[in-house]
Amino acid sequence: MATRQEQIRPATRMSGEDRRQQIIDVAIQLFSQRGFRGTTTREIALAAGVNEAIIFRHFATKHDLYSAIIDQKACTEELQSLEVEVEEAMRRGDDRRVFETIAFHILEKHEHDDAFMRLLFYSALEGHELSDIFFRNQVSRHHRRMAEYIRKRVADGAFRRVDPLTATRAFFGMVIYHAQTNKLYGRDHPANELRISNRQAAERFTDLFLGSLTNLRGSSRGFRRALRKRLG
Repeated sequence: MATRQEQIRPATRMSGEDRRQQIIDVAIQLFSQRGFRGTTTREIALAAGVNEAIIFRHFATKHDLYSAIIDQKACTEELQSLEVEVEEAMRRGDDRRVFETIAFHILEKHEHDDAFMRLLFYSALEGHELSDIFFRNQVSRHHRRMAEYIRKRVADGAFRRVDPLTATRAFFGMVIYHAQTNKLYGRDHPANELRISNRQAAERFTDLFLGSLTNLRGSSRGFRRALRKRLG
C-alpha cells in the first residue's frame, strides 16, 4: 500500500503564476470540504502534487493564502462588471435595476458556486480569520455602499424615511436566505413551496423591497402600476 508521501504526484512544470493559481484552487477545494482547522498546508501540497515548501514560496504566510482566496472569489471580472452596472444604475436613480441586478447575482453565485458558500460557512463557524477579512473587505463595503444609496434616495424623496443600514440588512437577508434554502434543501424539495427561477425570485424580492420603501407621496403610483402589471 502506498504511503502518503508516495501518493504525491510529480509536480508538473508550470509558470510561477500558473502554479500560484493551482495552489489557490486546491486550497479552496480542500478548505470548502474539510474546513480550515481540518486542512493543513501539507495536505494542500499533497493534493497539488508539490512539495510543501512550494506553497510558502508563493505565500509567505497563511494569511497571504487566505487573502488570495478572497481575491479569487470576490475580485473576478464578473463581479467587477456587476459593480459597474450597479454604479451606472445608481447614478440614474434606477432603483429596480439596482436591487434586481444585485439580487440576481447573489442567487446565481450561491447556486453555482458551492465552494464559495461552504468557505463562508466554515470560516464563520470556526471563527477563522478569513471570515473577518471577507466581512471587512467585502460584506461591510457593499453594505455601506447600499446604505449610502438608500440614504440618497430618501433625501431625493423617492423612498420614505427609513434607517438605511436596517433596510440594507433586510434586503440582503431575504435574498441570501432564499439562496441558502434552495442550496441546502433543494429548489425541488417537496417542502419547498417557492419553486421559482433565480430571475423570478430577484424580481419578486425587488418588488417587495421597493414596495416597502417607495414614498407614498412620491413615485409609488407608478411603482404600484408596474407591480400590478407584473403580477397580472
